[in-house]
Formats: sequence, structure tokens, C-alpha cells
Amino acid sequence: MSELSNLKPPEGANQESTRKGRGPGSGQGKTCGRGTKGQKARSGGQIPTYFEGGQTPLYRQLPKYGFKNPTETDVAVVNVGKIARQFEDGDEIDVEALVEGGHVRRSFDELKVLGEGEIDIAVTVRVHQFSESAREKIEAAGGTAEVV
Repeated sequence: MSELSNLKPPEGANQESTRKGRGPGSGQGKTCGRGTKGQKARSGGQIPTYFEGGQTPLYRQLPKYGFKNPTETDVAVVNVGKIARQFEDGDEIDVEALVEGGHVRRSFDELKVLGEGEIDIAVTVRVHQFSESAREKIEAAGGTAEVV
């Protein structure tokens, strides 16, 4: 039966640290396992992992690629068919309601409603943008499409 006062680590779990530079009998004396001369034998002579021995590194051999437009707006989309399935007649739908409902799962700057699918309920939709077909379908069903 084990008690807290009798607990011991398993055999070989704890090793004493190697004392380097303590004479030739220790096996790690004089050069302390670093060999003789060279960059890695010096103090502070560590080589970065990306260093390729003086060869032109891979990140400089590859061409520059891509462009990130600083003024670009990230637009998320929702279709009117999805709105018709998830909301009821007379609901007021805004950006927060669509995010909370799980219709948009990523971060975005603006939200746009597209016209894919059918809508037969009268709802008020307030988002940043509408496609022409989405606006027509919402208004034909008796709802309103308001730009925020």
C-alpha cells in the first residue's frame, strides 16, 4: 500500500546533471564536449536554424509573391434563402442577429445579402449592402431592405 510518505520516482527517472569542465576523468573536461575550435565551440557561437552555411538562403531564392491591399474591405455574404429558413415573418434582422445566428462565422468589415434562394416572409433586413436580386426578392415578399 502506497502512502504519501513512501512515494519515490521510478528507477532512472531522475539523473544527476553532467558537471562539465571538471577535469579529464569526468569525460567532459577541458572543451566540455564542444570539440576544438570553430563557431560552435565559442561562447555565444550559436547558428540560427535558418542559416544554410553561406549558401543563398531559400527565402531569398524564391520570388516575392502576393500583395495585401491595405484599403481592401472584407465582405461576408448571406443568401436570402438562408434568411427565409432561419427567421420568421415580421422579424427585424441586422448584422448582430446574423452573426449570433451563426450565418457568418468569420470576421468581416461589411455584410452583403445576395439573392440566391427564395424568400416568402416579410422581414426588415438592415445590412451594409444588397444585391439587386436580393433587394427585389425581399421587397416582393413584403419586407424592407435598409442599408446601414
